[in-house]
Amino acid sequence: MFNYITKSIIPIIVLIIITYGMIKGRKVYQWFVEGAKEGLKVCANIFPYLLAMIVAVNIFRSAKLLDFVNNFISPVASIIGLPKEVVPLVLIKPLSGSGAMGIFTDILNNYGADSFIGLVASVIMGTTETIFYTVTVYFGAIKIKKVRHTVWAAVMADMIAIIMAILMVKLLIC
Repeated sequence: MFNYITKSIIPIIVLIIITYGMIKGRKVYQWFVEGAKEGLKVCANIFPYLLAMIVAVNIFRSAKLLDFVNNFISPVASIIGLPKEVVPLVLIKPLSGSGAMGIFTDILNNYGADSFIGLVASVIMGTTETIFYTVTVYFGAIKIKKVRHTVWAAVMADMIAIIMAILMVKLLIC
């Protein structure tokens, strides 16, 4: 029964909104069509920024720059207790959610979800953001060009999230 309710909740909400709009005499269908047109315009505005970010991430991964940067950063990461195996996840997550998901899946397949590495990677996946993707797509869509304060604040928040992920896993789990 609970499974049925959870699968039906969104259609029920949509039906309630449509019914309420019709009772109030609103042009629900016309508003829906206008919203869909506006949504397509937003997609057209976002697409170039999204494409540029996808190409940049693929170039980064294809050129094996990730391995080079990983080897360079690993000694510094070990100071805060970040396992070398999680460094690629930390590097890719600000750029690409799907790329990070691929690395995260590899980590879980290789080390297990209950290992220290798997737990730290899981917490990092849940607490960090795809900073550059978000800034590129959304700020680009509304033509904001001065993003330096936003980027620095987001990078600092991600760094704190990574440090806290390591500390919390060490404190609460291991």
